[in-house]
Amino acid sequence: MKRQIPIIITLVVGSVLILSVFFPPAERLGENFSIYFDIIAVFAFFLGGGNLVRIHGNKIYKKQKDWRFSTVTLAGFLLMLAAGLFKIWNAGGITADVAASGSLFQQLYYWIFYPLGSTMYALLAFYVASASYRAFRAKNREATILLVAAFIILLGRTPLGVYATGWIPDSFSILQIPNLAIWIMSSPNLAGQRAIMIGIALGVISMSLRLILGVERTYLGVDND
Repeated sequence: MKRQIPIIITLVVGSVLILSVFFPPAERLGENFSIYFDIIAVFAFFLGGGNLVRIHGNKIYKKQKDWRFSTVTLAGFLLMLAAGLFKIWNAGGITADVAASGSLFQQLYYWIFYPLGSTMYALLAFYVASASYRAFRAKNREATILLVAAFIILLGRTPLGVYATGWIPDSFSILQIPNLAIWIMSSPNLAGQRAIMIGIALGVISMSLRLILGVERTYLGVDND
């Protein structure tokens, strides 16, 4: 019975949300369900925070591998939680905006979290360059087409692309590298993006139906039924 009740709840909620999109009388009910989701999400935050403290606290207590990293994680979590919960150094008091100017939360975000995020994004450039080197090697016809298209787009975003094909008359402007790069982005690339989006939409619909009909039960834990 403990497995049937969540399946029934999923069926009812999923059906109501679908009906709320296609049938106006059920639209209000769908909006109410969205509010209920926000309420449940609040409890999920408490559950996630408690789980983080439990896992890393246990790792520190038992001195497991890399427990010092858990110490940093736990200290950062508790510090940000205290800064936001108690509005430390907040000129407006406990009722003011958590990210008010001068507050400890805002300073921690802009002086620690923000630079760390920028560092992570800067490191991504090297991984992208490495992945591009492996992907753009002309090993076959498809890889060659990808390499040529990438080269045209990169060249079309630089002044060199304008100078290299600026002599081509306007009657053949499509052959100018900047215009050719724009055409690649707006036609073949856009067609590929739409195909990917259609595939994602079909996958979402398929998985949603599996969840609503009770075929997919992995969210309940180990499926032994």
